Amino acid sequence: MSGEKLLIVTAPSGAGKTTIVRYLLSKFAQLEFSVSATTRPKRDGEIDGKDYYFLSEKEFKRRIEAKEFAEWEEVYKGRYYGTLNTEIERKWAAGKCVVFDIDVVGAMTLQKRFPNQYISLFIAPPSPETLKERLEARGSETEETIKMRLERANMELSNQNSFSHVIVNENLDIACQEAAYVVAEFLSS
Repeated sequence: MSGEKLLIVTAPSGAGKTTIVRYLLSKFAQLEFSVSATTRPKRDGEIDGKDYYFLSEKEFKRRIEAKEFAEWEEVYKGRYYGTLNTEIERKWAAGKCVVFDIDVVGAMTLQKRFPNQYISLFIAPPSPETLKERLEARGSETEETIKMRLERANMELSNQNSFSHVIVNENLDIACQEAAYVVAEFLSS
């Protein structure tokens, strides 16, 4: 069981977690990304099975009933996200540490389910204003989705101390280096 590790990276939407996860994946060969399942529509350039497993709401609910998820949540109304058990098992069988780029509630669920096998990083924005600017700069968000994401961010930020490490992403290079230091220690333990 000691070789079966999880690296859980979480943050409010727009804090930079995906960029930091990509950096960590490029730096450590032992890491392998866990592709989440979702009911949200594909964004331009996303690939089914690489970025997400894009499922219909009906199929997602069928898999919930069949207990195929290690964790799942309806993050926004009608928008489900989850981690398939097979995704974790396949990566562990290959001797990899499974990396999650996941929402806060899902991250807390994984911590409870695998209590002695993880390290978790909460990526915090320097301020709520910075978070709003980053979401607006994406160009893929509507006014309504930005408002929804910022409301959720308040809840997520209030839970940041539930995680192993909090990394404030004011300067991306520094945040990446800080994350890499923590991960290197975890992988060698």
